Formats: sequence, structure tokens, C-alpha cells
Amino acid sequence: MIDILVYLFENYLPDACPEPTILARKLSAAGFEQDEISEALNWLDGLDRSEAVMIRLRPQGQAIRLYDEEEQARLPIECRSFLTFLEQADTLDPELRELVIERAMALSDREISLAKLKVIVLTVMWKRQCEFDALVLEELLTEYDDEDGERLCH
Repeated sequence: MIDILVYLFENYLPDACPEPTILARKLSAAGFEQDEISEALNWLDGLDRSEAVMIRLRPQGQAIRLYDEEEQARLPIECRSFLTFLEQADTLDPELRELVIERAMALSDREISLAKLKVIVLTVMWKRQCEFDALVLEELLTEYDDEDGERLCH
């Protein structure tokens, strides 16, 4: 599913994503499997629903985000550190951070890799039409390989 998100980012940035039925056809034509397409469309729909009900978070001084046991197990320290880095760089506010965490936890993976988390951050920021700082964007777009050794970002 992550490779579909990368595909969307590479082919539709900065434009909006097509409607789900059109997108499904385009993804199928691009060679993606139907079950992977369904999973990605469900994930994107979950992102849209999450945005609609997201609680407006107001930072309280030097508040620190504490991760529960499941989040710690599925988001390794390098992922949590990266989220802290993005907050300190003023790329993510607490609301966006929570949206990223919620969408990461929505993946079926037992543990979320840093590479996958970066794709989630890119997707959330793209869907929210956030502006990207050039240096942070470069960090988010660093090339990496998926579990099969295939390049996901070019």
C-alpha cells in the first residue's frame, strides 16, 4: 500500500488526487493489484475521516508527547525521534503529528519503518495542502527501498 502512496505523491503533487473511482482505475492501469488498491483507498478515506474529527490541539508550553505501549511497539525510536524533529522544525504542529500517528497506526504492519513513516508524513501534508520547507522536503524524499528491494521514491 505504501508504494501506492508514493506513486500518488510522485504523479499528482502538487495537484489534488482524483476521485476514488477514477483513482482506482488509474492505479489498476498502472499495474497495482486490486487488494492493494482497496487498502490504499480505505487508508486515504480514513485520512479524510480523521481530518474531519481531529481535535484541535493547543500546545501547552513545553509539553511532550508520550506514546502508549502499542505506539512504542509499532513506532520505533527512530520514528518517534523523527516526529519530534519535524515538530521542532515547525513542519508538524501537534494536530498534524497526531494525524500522522493515527494514520501510521492504521497500517497493518507490526512495526512501522522510518521510510514508511516519511511517506505517511508526505501524504498527510499533501492532503492537508501544507507547504514544505525545502530542507525538510528533501529529508522526506530521501530514497529508500521497500522490503523487496524495490525503490519507492525516485
